[in-house]
Amino acid sequence: MSLWAPVRRSLQLCSRYYPVRASLSYEAIKQQCRPEVPEYFNFARDVLDRWTEVEKQGRKSKNPALWWVDGAGEEVRWSFEELGVLSRKAANVLSDACGLRQGERVIVILPRIPEWWLVNVACMRTGTVLIPGTQQLTAKDILHRLQKSQAKCIITGDVVAPAVDSVGAECQSLKFKLLVSEGHREGWLNFKDLLKYWLDLTSSDVFWNTSDTGWAKSAWSSVFSPWIQGACVFIHKMPHFNPAIVLESLSRFPITIFCSPPTAYRMFAQHKLSSYTFKSLRHCVSAGEPINPEVMEQWKAQTGLDIYEGYGQTETVLICGNSKGMKIKPGSMGRPSPCYDVKIIDENSNILPPGKEGDIAIRVKPTRSPFLFTCYADDPEKTEATIRGDFYVTGDRGIMDEDGYFWFVGRADDVINSAGYRIGPFEVESALVEHPAVVESAVVSSPDPTRGEVVKAFVVLRSEYASHDPEKMIKELQDHVKKVTAPYKYPRKIEFVQQLPKTVSGKIRRNELRQKEWRKD
Repeated sequence: MSLWAPVRRSLQLCSRYYPVRASLSYEAIKQQCRPEVPEYFNFARDVLDRWTEVEKQGRKSKNPALWWVDGAGEEVRWSFEELGVLSRKAANVLSDACGLRQGERVIVILPRIPEWWLVNVACMRTGTVLIPGTQQLTAKDILHRLQKSQAKCIITGDVVAPAVDSVGAECQSLKFKLLVSEGHREGWLNFKDLLKYWLDLTSSDVFWNTSDTGWAKSAWSSVFSPWIQGACVFIHKMPHFNPAIVLESLSRFPITIFCSPPTAYRMFAQHKLSSYTFKSLRHCVSAGEPINPEVMEQWKAQTGLDIYEGYGQTETVLICGNSKGMKIKPGSMGRPSPCYDVKIIDENSNILPPGKEGDIAIRVKPTRSPFLFTCYADDPEKTEATIRGDFYVTGDRGIMDEDGYFWFVGRADDVINSAGYRIGPFEVESALVEHPAVVESAVVSSPDPTRGEVVKAFVVLRSEYASHDPEKMIKELQDHVKKVTAPYKYPRKIEFVQQLPKTVSGKIRRNELRQKEWRKD
């Protein structure tokens, strides 16, 4: 028997009499309205989700489940189905991002905003205990509630957050602070950001991730992420990456979300995209290596779609990303995942200010994110080597700007140190690809007797430039880079090649070029 059945009968029994209560005595109503209590009952599942079924069958009025107005023209309307989808995402925030388990307590201090209802339903779904509070609570009141309840998480807005911060240090049980706000606050996770997904997947989407099955990205984006959201995983056998096949498939099949490395997008841009029609495609993401602003502009110009870049590692999954609705800064990796406290640090673990280059790192002390890998199997020394002070060090170099956006410089071992100047290969590659003669390029260090090492670029030219004088073309490209970026970054060596070595997923193998360069006599 459905758990809903006895509840439904009880509700129907009671509702049957309330409309005619004037003709019935109180005692009659009391005798006949006897709800059946099921052994297990969850309001979110057994009531709210039942209304979703009724909605889908067209047996409910068109009234929404929630209708919110702010008096200034803003409105939010959620059907029971939308409430179900959003509350499940919120439940994932509580259980996955915060690690909350059944019976653990959550203090919620929010005004009359839709998120209050969302968190209520999310707590029902996860079995966590919601402790509500008014915004008029003082810091002393909040401290008492935190200490008495041993709450592991608090959810509030900008008004109450300062009071929480003033007493948080006295509450050892408090592990997670979620801010319901458009802005960000040091030491807090942003609840709204946690509800955004880089892949922007829903159960209605058909998702194609072109990553090879040998990479962790395939598990991340071809198994876990889509199926967590109930999305369809699309696969094309394609033994070797073929841009023509990819573009044809995007036109032929109802693929809505697409993920591929920047090199693939560069290859797409060389095709006549106007001859393809992507009727279903609505969201494009890129990962695996930095994407050049020029490539993003070309793709947007020819398809009308933005490319949302993400940055992560096998050990971390998504560290930074550009999510739907976030302002895209071309060339930037976006802002940190709400699951991580990401910083730029120096060799002594000091946090560097905006604009200063350093190591991209994730704070692991006093609390290590559950999304970060546990260890390298059977290699404690290598695991320990990733920790510097309170941080896990990614091995990548980067910069954070004043708005909290991160910019990739290169792998620590990819950064070129030429005569005292530190040069990131990506910025040189981005400058080169802006030249109309360049299809793509890869920049690595090359040994030099005077400077120790210099910048060398391997360049693939467009067919119409292949017959140009090589020496003149080298000079033209060098002058171009000097104008686009700092002059000292220009490639002192340029080698023209027919193609660049790539992985089966289309990612450039820079390490192969670097090793080849340093093996030369």
